[in-house]
Amino acid sequence: MTEAPAPLHRQLGLKDDEHERIVATLGREPMPAELAMYGAMWSEHCSYKSSKIHLKTLPTEGPAVLVGPGQDAGAVDVGDGIAVVFKMESHSHPSAVEPYQGAATGVGGIVRDIISMGARPVALLDPLMFGPLTDPRNRWLFTGVVTGIGGYGNCIGVPTVGGEIHFADVHTANPTVDVMCVGIARADKLATSTSLVARAGSYMVLYGASTGRDGIGGVSMLASATLDDSSEESRPAVQIGDPFAGKLLIEASLELIERGLLEGLQDLGGAGITCAVSESAARAGMGATLDLDAVPLRQAGMEAFEILTSESQERMLAIVNPAQLTAVQEVCAKWGLDAVVIAELVTGGMLTVTHAGTVVAEVPARSLTDEAPEYDRPREAPAVHPSEVGDDPTFMAFNGDLDQAFWSVLRSPNIASKRWVHQQYDSIVQGQTVAGAGSDAAVVRVPGTMKGLALSTDGKGRYGSLDPYLGAAHAVAEAARNVAVTGATPLAITNCLNFGNPERPEVMWQFAEAIRGMGDACLALGSPVTGGNVSFYNEAAGSAIWPTPVIGMLGLLADYRLRVPTGFPRAGLAVYQLGETFAELGGGEFAEVVLGVVAGKPPALDLARESALIALLVAAAGEDVLASAHDCSDGGVAIALAEAAIEGGHGFAVTLTGADLPAHVAMFSESASRAVVSVNPEQEARLLELAGAHGVPPTRLGETGGPRAVIDEMLDVTVDKLRESYEGALPALLGEPA
Repeated sequence: MTEAPAPLHRQLGLKDDEHERIVATLGREPMPAELAMYGAMWSEHCSYKSSKIHLKTLPTEGPAVLVGPGQDAGAVDVGDGIAVVFKMESHSHPSAVEPYQGAATGVGGIVRDIISMGARPVALLDPLMFGPLTDPRNRWLFTGVVTGIGGYGNCIGVPTVGGEIHFADVHTANPTVDVMCVGIARADKLATSTSLVARAGSYMVLYGASTGRDGIGGVSMLASATLDDSSEESRPAVQIGDPFAGKLLIEASLELIERGLLEGLQDLGGAGITCAVSESAARAGMGATLDLDAVPLRQAGMEAFEILTSESQERMLAIVNPAQLTAVQEVCAKWGLDAVVIAELVTGGMLTVTHAGTVVAEVPARSLTDEAPEYDRPREAPAVHPSEVGDDPTFMAFNGDLDQAFWSVLRSPNIASKRWVHQQYDSIVQGQTVAGAGSDAAVVRVPGTMKGLALSTDGKGRYGSLDPYLGAAHAVAEAARNVAVTGATPLAITNCLNFGNPERPEVMWQFAEAIRGMGDACLALGSPVTGGNVSFYNEAAGSAIWPTPVIGMLGLLADYRLRVPTGFPRAGLAVYQLGETFAELGGGEFAEVVLGVVAGKPPALDLARESALIALLVAAAGEDVLASAHDCSDGGVAIALAEAAIEGGHGFAVTLTGADLPAHVAMFSESASRAVVSVNPEQEARLLELAGAHGVPPTRLGETGGPRAVIDEMLDVTVDKLRESYEGALPALLGEPA
């Protein structure tokens, strides 16, 4: 006996109670196109219905913040009338199904968020997480995503300058693909709902690519549901990108804003025309009449719901005064783009949609946007805290070979060089990249000034699996530290919050704890949240990813020429560790790679100490005291020293055994709030003075010099061998030449 199909609202991802709420709003049964609109707009991806109650607790205001959450992207003031616009989003679900297009359209989508604010994109960063590369499917996903990022970003002329890359078993079924874009605009030219005022009678103009069937159901059925064995059937829900059209869209959009021709501008991303029209109308406090027959189509015979929810790429929606319509169309034609009127703003708040001369939808615009459901989902902490499960590796006896342990950690995919990836990205286009991938933070010069933007991303999923509060707080702290070691002052963050199924109480507990940790760290470090993205349902086949909030940190260098390099630049320098090392191996790289466990308590995080270290690094860089500075985190101080030698090309001789710690702990502990720096001998006294003034303990480890790297009796190797091993590990896993 054939099973009856599920009701339409369930097929569209709506729950029974949500269907009842729609009926109550409309006073009648919804029409099919209306259900499709609500299914898209009330999806987790678009409505944030499970996360809003928690996101509201984050600190979002600060002296530099110009635009906070609620717009297409956040913006901060960097002085001299310049605004920096930045945001991060995920494209994980599409990338798990079709890695090239999933990643490419993720880049295109975040770039459109930036240009919709009137900013020119100047940098991309791509934090990525995959399953182990020993698995053929993971290698396919990894190489496909990397190729997609390069294929789109390189063509549109925006440099890809960084983004961390991690590997863990939990990402085998669920790769995490996040994309951050940074743009620059004149502060007085920012395009926001307050700076641009729309009026009744104004036109909604769709410009860019035509609309097809690609991406239909992307937000409701792909990004807001768990992946399963039928995920291959979701390929039609993955959008198809055209980077050359994307480049034209950038130039046309920026010219329209520069010439003052618009009353509003919005990207067509998730939920397509439905989202752009309803959000634009709701922000203006109005409704709209939308004529689907006016929408240029790529395929004949498209139904109303398909046109409404298609996520075809390279499209924007502008609000235009009728008197400016001709000028707008002329600008678009100049860049080879179609521009057609598809809707008109009206008073009263109703969104009326017609197709083939028939009304197919008539709903209050706000009911799709501001009045979407908001849930305080059940939260349940595990009976035993994850960090209490199993033996803490910090207290495990280690009788192995320290030399072998060092090489195992250095070659591990999480630590090893990602040069194979980064060399596939154009990192120098636009000519403003001062430091790219491989540095603790990328540095991009603000054109026409001496200012430098320091950009870093960080996610601590392994820590988050053991303590989601600490995992999130550490991600903020390390992202700020990565910026500070360049000499830049951290200003603000964006984020992408990657979690499992929010309908499971343990996942919502993880999410709430992570938000609490992020909020506490942002407050303590003076780095408010300007916006971001929530990615739920990252689980499949009974396996969920670790709680992984990824932080995108923006910092400012008053003079990019004072950027402090990562590597040891010459011989004869004194090497110091700033901050203290404690017995903390829980959740660390040594514990997983050498001891074979992800267990215990992650390192403690004293936010006052972290703040003091950041202030010290910024002050020392401002006085040109530091010859180099490198964050000490994943893999511990031994790895930080090795990376500084590899990056700078100069060896070192140091002593770590003076600490009252076992040798393996002294080498590989991942205690927070530490940096490895080098200074000219004549600057040592000043460094110690500054450290004392900021309350940061300094420890002289040794000196730089010569072709060898020496740590006590535990390591003695040439820098060339370090580099060969460090840079050859990832290509070896991929079967590629180093």
